[in-house]
Amino acid sequence: MSTDTITRPQADPDADPATASAAGEGVSIRPVDIDRDTANLHAWLSHPRAHYWQMTELDETGVRDYLTGIDASADDQGWIGAVDGLDCFYVETYTPATLIPHDVLLTGAGDLGMHLLVAPPQGPAVSGLTGRIMAEVMDFCFRASDQGGRGAERVVVEPDARNAGILEKNRAAGFTPIREAEIAVGEETKTALVSTCTRGDFAASELGRLVGHSRAVAGDTSATPETPAEVTPNAYAHLNADTFAVTQRHLVAKALSEFAHERLITPVRSTEPAAGPDDWQLHVDGGSRYTFTARVLPLEHWAIDEGSITRRQDGTEVPLDAQELVVELQDALAIPEDLISTYLEELASTLAGSAFKLAEAWKGRRPSSTGLLDADFQATEAAMTEGHPGFIANNGRIGFSLGDYRTWAPENGRRNRIEWVAASREHSHLSLGTGLTEAAHLDWALSPAERELFDSRIRAAGRSPEDFHLLPVHPWQADHRLAITFAADIARGDLLPLGTGLDEHQAQQSLRTFFNHSRPGAPYVKVALAVQNMGFLRGLSPKYMRDTPAINDWVADLVGSDPSFAEAGFRLLRERSALGYAGDVYHRTQETNPHRKMLASLWRENPLTAIAPGQKVVTMASLLHRDHRGVSYAAELIRASGLSPADWVRAYLRAYLQPLVHALLAHDLVFMPHGENLILVLDEHTVTGAFMKDIGEEVAVVGRRELPADVERIRALVPGDEKALSVFTDMFDGVLRHLSGILDVDGLLPAGQFWSLVAEVLDRYESEHPEHARGVSGDVDLRSQSFAHSCLNRLQLKNTKQMVDIGNQAESLLYAGTMDNPVAR
Repeated sequence: MSTDTITRPQADPDADPATASAAGEGVSIRPVDIDRDTANLHAWLSHPRAHYWQMTELDETGVRDYLTGIDASADDQGWIGAVDGLDCFYVETYTPATLIPHDVLLTGAGDLGMHLLVAPPQGPAVSGLTGRIMAEVMDFCFRASDQGGRGAERVVVEPDARNAGILEKNRAAGFTPIREAEIAVGEETKTALVSTCTRGDFAASELGRLVGHSRAVAGDTSATPETPAEVTPNAYAHLNADTFAVTQRHLVAKALSEFAHERLITPVRSTEPAAGPDDWQLHVDGGSRYTFTARVLPLEHWAIDEGSITRRQDGTEVPLDAQELVVELQDALAIPEDLISTYLEELASTLAGSAFKLAEAWKGRRPSSTGLLDADFQATEAAMTEGHPGFIANNGRIGFSLGDYRTWAPENGRRNRIEWVAASREHSHLSLGTGLTEAAHLDWALSPAERELFDSRIRAAGRSPEDFHLLPVHPWQADHRLAITFAADIARGDLLPLGTGLDEHQAQQSLRTFFNHSRPGAPYVKVALAVQNMGFLRGLSPKYMRDTPAINDWVADLVGSDPSFAEAGFRLLRERSALGYAGDVYHRTQETNPHRKMLASLWRENPLTAIAPGQKVVTMASLLHRDHRGVSYAAELIRASGLSPADWVRAYLRAYLQPLVHALLAHDLVFMPHGENLILVLDEHTVTGAFMKDIGEEVAVVGRRELPADVERIRALVPGDEKALSVFTDMFDGVLRHLSGILDVDGLLPAGQFWSLVAEVLDRYESEHPEHARGVSGDVDLRSQSFAHSCLNRLQLKNTKQMVDIGNQAESLLYAGTMDNPVAR
């Protein structure tokens, strides 16, 4: 039995001072003494508020017999708890396997069952005392036995499913509901909500933080349960000189390469007496002089030998430091003074993430590129070492704590449960793709157990499930935004927090998208995340969500009706349903703002449902991955395929470049085809197809073809040379430049030969589709001598908080003259 407020009972005059805390000394827990405690327990159990224990009819003798049975059992233990020296609660711990059916929950040696009974109030109430008791009981369950606890790894509870008070306390303690089940209580049964809580769950919970705080105030850490990573000294172990020497060198090499590529800096040939043709130097403000060896490949791609980089000041070699390099180059990079600290923080986060991944790899906890050949989709997803290849600060994640990083960063591969909130239908909008009903959407998006759980929580709040849509929320967003930014919406009942779902999800490289591990074929779910990362606050617009399924259906119909896409193995992962909440005050301001993009979601098809036996899928970003040894995954795939490097690249270009060129030239349709937006299909380590994703937010029609009204927002009329940039910038410069550099440096395929294969694809397309060779309007030339050099880092450096205007991206772009086309006629 549990209440939100409780009276402290009168002190027991016979209390043993050796086992009970003196008044004012906090909470203590001791074994039950049958003679001493029977009368108190009878009074508590017989009170009407204890009816969920189903023992209100027992007399004092019956309670004594019950406690005697507990005392004699090898599986059960009884405990009496006191607050400030006053006995006021009873705890039972037990072996869960003796009570929980195996088909409901499999339990093991580290599991501990727990029941809690708090004494009924007998006088003036003390607010919050029940939460304090619950927190201390959970601490007791997790605390090591040599510290007076039970040493559990996971606590299991099975309260009556109608007991809203204790369900709320369980939620606050970090419990995750598993499912409802019929549980025996003596000769009767009850419908119980079986739930579990690990050490980490409790440590990160509301009540777990309460315990940690009270211990810290008291200066006592001996009895604290396992705490979140951010307060554990060992959590900082990756931030050491050895890892940072490697990560700083890598990031400095990347910065020099990409800044030179974007013509922000101009390295010159080395003037050293013994310098060779590939030796370069750069003088920067502050007196630093950088020297390095590099080859300049097509598209002005600087392939820098990381080991060759030196930095000298006054003739003395000094350590490499990516942040100091940016400060030295501030004028050349034209970073606004009011934004440079934000950019430096994103660099710091990028370095810290790289150091963590490197330290884990050195410990053997991350797969090598060779090991990835046999890894599954999600293992490969978690193995990636960095995001977009052209951006220097590509893992900013400003807003994440160290604990958040370890929990939610994609490279950790953690399986977590996401939060849900009920959003009133009056102020939310669910959009569904063609042929998808709301009932079918709910069956796709949630498990039956989750539906039942959330409906029961809505009813427990006195509301009707029919009045709400069920909206998934990133747990970071729920913790940092829901109860604060949307406090008024919760207070008036337009938003009803429901707690965590039951399915296990893994964050994808795109940070705010999750893959469902619990239900085969379940959709991806993408949610808003108010974290600053790589030039944007990662929101999700309810306004855009309204049209997202319609846009996906229109693009899918176009792709499905053109056999050229099928011949290339090109398919879409449709976003079939989308939901947004717009009942907040931020939607009533005069202009749009990031706060309007904090509560929305979409559900996307799962590629594993559409591949044949023996096939596997990986994100295209994996082709640009090098492991901690410097071995590239692309090189390992080529070797394992048995094909020549040229034939392997031909197969890849047929699946990637050819269909996207066809989309542009035959349909005036462009995608955002970077590495995270393409899922490649592999047969025997060879690319044979691709799935395109992120359709609703990152697709555009660049011509005047007729569009349905709810698709019109994706139109972006631009001249032919700007249409061509969807190939030149997004594919040639954003992806193929980096892959060609990897294969050249690894000695598998010279860059010149790589680009001849790209030209081969374009030649073949022109010969097979002469009517489309110059696009729908006849103004697109992919074999021109040069093209505008659109620069991504320049965008981020100009405004690291919002690189471009999403509603008008073309006019936001920044150029650095023109660049020679490596496939010019």
